[in-house]
Amino acid sequence: MIQPFIERYEIRTEEFEDSVDSFKTFNEFFYRRLKREARPSHPAPGAIHFPADGRHLGFQNLSMNQGFYVKGQSLNLAELLQDARVASEYEEGTLVISRLCPVDYHRFHFPVSGKASNPRLIEGPLFSVNPIALRKKLRILSLNRRWITTIDVPGRGRVLMIEVGATNVGSAISTFSPAMPVQAGDEKGYFRFGGSMTLCLFPKGAVVLDRDLSRESATARELYAKVGDRMGRWT
Repeated sequence: MIQPFIERYEIRTEEFEDSVDSFKTFNEFFYRRLKREARPSHPAPGAIHFPADGRHLGFQNLSMNQGFYVKGQSLNLAELLQDARVASEYEEGTLVISRLCPVDYHRFHFPVSGKASNPRLIEGPLFSVNPIALRKKLRILSLNRRWITTIDVPGRGRVLMIEVGATNVGSAISTFSPAMPVQAGDEKGYFRFGGSMTLCLFPKGAVVLDRDLSRESATARELYAKVGDRMGRWT
C-alpha cells in the first residue's frame, strides 16, 4: 500500500530520513522521520513555530472567540485540561489548533524552547476531529483521549501543548526526555496511524499571531503550514 499512497498523494520521498523500502508496515511509513533540513526553523528572533504539518486555526484571545464553530459553542478549558485553576490562567490566552490529515508528516515538534514536563494522559473516546464533526460539537476536544505537556519558558510563562487522539489515532508516542531543556523545533513525538490534532495554549498577552494566520482564522478558514514555519512571535 505504501508506494501507491506515495504516488497518489505526491509525497516527497527525498525528504525521508529512511528509504521507502525500509518500512516494514504502513504504520512505520505513516510516522516516518524526515531529514532535519526538510523542516527548517524560522530564523527570526522571538519566532514561535508551528508544531506540525497541517491546517491551522489561531485565536489571539480565547475570550473573544466564543461560538467560533457554531452559535453557542465555546471551548471549556477547565473540562479540556481537567484543572480549573490552570484553566483560569488561559481564559484570555492565545490558542493555535493544528489539524493533521493522513497524508501529512505525523511527527510533532516543540513550538518554543524551555523545560517540558512529562505528558499527562487524560483518557477518553476517539471521536473524529474533522471540521464537520467539530462544528457540530466542539466539546469533542474536551472528551477525546489527550496528552498535556507543560513547557516552562524562562521569562515568558508556561505554554501548554496538547495532543488529541481521534478515530484510528489512539496513540501519541513521546520521543523527548521530560524535565530536560528542549529547543523550538525539537521533535516531541508522533501519532500512529490516522490523522489527528495538536493544541498550543499561550498565556494572555504573551504572543502575537502572524497576520496570515489571524486573517484566515477570522474567516473560519484554516491556514496550511509546516513544522518550523512561524505562527507568531513573543511580545
